[in-house]
Amino acid sequence: MNSIHDIADYIISRVKSEDNSASLINLKLQKLLYYVQAWSYGINKKPMFTGEFEAWIHGPVNRSIYDRFNATKYLYSEINLDDCINKDVALSPEDAEFVDFILENYLKYSGAELERLSHSETPWVKTRGDLGNNERCDNIISSRLMEEFYGKKWEEINA
Repeated sequence: MNSIHDIADYIISRVKSEDNSASLINLKLQKLLYYVQAWSYGINKKPMFTGEFEAWIHGPVNRSIYDRFNATKYLYSEINLDDCINKDVALSPEDAEFVDFILENYLKYSGAELERLSHSETPWVKTRGDLGNNERCDNIISSRLMEEFYGKKWEEINA
């Protein structure tokens, strides 16, 4: 099983090595990681990496990644190659292909657009319940909600 830090480093390396001008802010990295995990549950019925996401105000957030960057990066701070723990992270060919597939579909969106998208989707909405948009929440988005929601979306895409 991959660690979330390996997947984060893979994403950072892919985005920043291919086009140094490409934007990858902290908010966007969190959402990309969420979509990798969520779609892995939906398509493969298993996690891509160890780690859970909480339904924060700005969308799904993994606390371990938040803690990793919190001392030096704010929500809208740019993440760069220098922020990688392992610049030479090696995923299995299947996992790299899967992460690349998610990046192909989500990298074109800004962090704010990904935040809005996650706010419209059942896993984040249900996990937050009746809380207002600006109320703090650290409830964990369940793997079951991700598997059901993204699994159904995957079925619809392939119908």
